[in-house]
Amino acid sequence: MKILECIPNFSEGKSRDTLERIIKALHRIDGVKILDYSMDPDHHRSVITFIGSPKDVERAATAACDKAVELIDMQEHTGVHPRNGAVDVVPFVPIRDMEMSDAVGVAHRFGRAFAERNNIPVYFYAEAALNPARKRLPFLRTGGYEKLKEKIHDPLWVPDAGPTIFNPRSGATAVGARIPLIAFNINLDTDDIEIAKTIARSIRQSSGGLKCVQAMGVPLKSRNIVQVSMNLTNYKETSIRTVFDTVKEKAAAFGVGILESELIGCLPRDAMEGITPDYCLLCDFTEERIIETHCTTLNEG
Repeated sequence: MKILECIPNFSEGKSRDTLERIIKALHRIDGVKILDYSMDPDHHRSVITFIGSPKDVERAATAACDKAVELIDMQEHTGVHPRNGAVDVVPFVPIRDMEMSDAVGVAHRFGRAFAERNNIPVYFYAEAALNPARKRLPFLRTGGYEKLKEKIHDPLWVPDAGPTIFNPRSGATAVGARIPLIAFNINLDTDDIEIAKTIARSIRQSSGGLKCVQAMGVPLKSRNIVQVSMNLTNYKETSIRTVFDTVKEKAAAFGVGILESELIGCLPRDAMEGITPDYCLLCDFTEERIIETHCTTLNEG
């Protein structure tokens, strides 16, 4: 059975009701299984992970993202996480019996239909990018939502799908196809944001740090601590253990300890090889966070 994963990120991390209504829209679609969902008030962001057949996942992504557009108003949004729109990013990940080209096809079909239906500019990224300069998501988020009104009229920023207009309520959406990405955060035992930013700068690839690591330092004002927030875009190039050990060492140089780490969404089983949740102080981790666990039950269903 072909299995596709989708992990839409929504610019809403404070309203439980909004997230539940998006999830309810997902539950109406037969053939998909929700693996995980989370919301963060400091990032002001929610992430939902679900799998199913390519056709069912595309239908589910449509239902969830259309509902999010209906409910989320970017004109009222502030948060520490970079973002361009209400439906900020919609990645499709081939999990079983699929080629990347299959996921790219789903991404293009979904993105074009979503853009036309909702009058929202869409940019294709990662393996679905039509413009090589747009492969990297951080590039697409340059200036964030606040700069969209200005930059969307620049020829360099003409959307890949949808209107070349600024949609003040919904912003713009990035739609992509990619290999599994691990969203991994480390919370530091300090409220000094400069320490988190310095560590993030030293480990991210774009600053000469670890390969396939994106990182930023952010404050978690609700807890009065700071976080090194990361995406591991290829965990086989740079592992969770390497990232954790590096951040721990750099934090110790400032006299700072690690409180805990956290995983956003799910990850492949082999990403945990050579490491345990206790080793990296990973909170709220169970077998349910392993993608392969759910592939078996999906097949049984």
